Amino acid sequence: MIITSLLDTDLYKFTMMQVVLHHFPGAQVEYRFKCRNPNVDLTPYVDEVREQIAWLCTLRFKDSELDYLRGLRFIKSDFVDFLGLFQLNTKYITVKKSPRNNGEIEIVIKGPWLHTILFEIPVLAIVNEVYFRATQRAPDYAEGRSRLRAKIAQITTDPRLADGEGPKIADYGTRRRFARLWHDEVLMTLKEAFGDHLAGTSNVYYAMKHGLIPLGTMAHEYLQACQALGPRLRDSQTFGFEMWAKEYRGDLGIALSDVYGMDAFLRDFDMYFCKLFDGARHDSGDPTSWGERMIEHYERNRVDPKTKTLVFSDALTFPRVVELYLRFRDRTRTAFGVGTNLTNDLGYTPLQIVIKMVRCNGQPVAKLSDSPEKNMCEDEAYLAYLRQVFEIRH
Repeated sequence: MIITSLLDTDLYKFTMMQVVLHHFPGAQVEYRFKCRNPNVDLTPYVDEVREQIAWLCTLRFKDSELDYLRGLRFIKSDFVDFLGLFQLNTKYITVKKSPRNNGEIEIVIKGPWLHTILFEIPVLAIVNEVYFRATQRAPDYAEGRSRLRAKIAQITTDPRLADGEGPKIADYGTRRRFARLWHDEVLMTLKEAFGDHLAGTSNVYYAMKHGLIPLGTMAHEYLQACQALGPRLRDSQTFGFEMWAKEYRGDLGIALSDVYGMDAFLRDFDMYFCKLFDGARHDSGDPTSWGERMIEHYERNRVDPKTKTLVFSDALTFPRVVELYLRFRDRTRTAFGVGTNLTNDLGYTPLQIVIKMVRCNGQPVAKLSDSPEKNMCEDEAYLAYLRQVFEIRH
């Protein structure tokens, strides 16, 4: 089976889930799947995806996994006790062919947020692995290893990086990995050959298995849900940041900046949040422009950018990491999360698949990122309203 542990997911699922348990335990949500690749037919794999999800829903957290989570400084004991009782349920997820007969599949996750939040990452990993098992029956792992060695060499042998520490790169590739065992091999190779350049991994299972640092704070779904959970829509972003600070008291302080676009983020991310949060994460739009604007914003709010961390995580390649690191290394702290380019680079076209929250407590929710193709909402009227409220013109 593809997923063998409920820990085989991204850390931010647990950090968000803890906030949900403590502050929004009654929230009801809906997520939907989307494949952005043109002309990819996923319909032949519906039955196997269903079988894999049925297996996923039999898994429980092992005592050793709960002990590991309990040892993380920001995870609270009552949340671990809850996870000890937790199990995903097939009644909250449906997988079927699209009625439009266009090669698309529909995956809908609907139910209590607390009981559905852990579906997204393993389900995406399942779809990826089922697809590549079927379409690449004899994977070219030699090519994958060659590409991985070349990436490592780009960082470890670049003379421009010799004087400093060099970039810190984390694995963010669980959801779009080629296969679970390949993901494991990539991390083992990085741990052995990459040294201090490996910052850690977003995958909690592999962090535990390989003694790596688990990394992650919040995802788009958290701030999207706050559109329905907060006091009023215009204040939903600040409400999300304030509730996060209420839960973590300054820990896990990387704010996600692109749910409403950069202009709206900077309007809300005032001096209080500049000082309270450790930094911000980029996930859409031009990363160079984003970094410059963040540094300027910190300086305008009388905060030294050198004390803050800018996390870059949007479709990164290793040459792009080097470019961004060299530009910003003397002006701020930097971190880099590389996903698909690490865990699904064997020479085949990766699937660009996502599962996004589309409703919370019966009302539409959406993100309006700085890359319009990443937007996902079923309600055009709500999107127009969101743009008006947050003064977004694209």
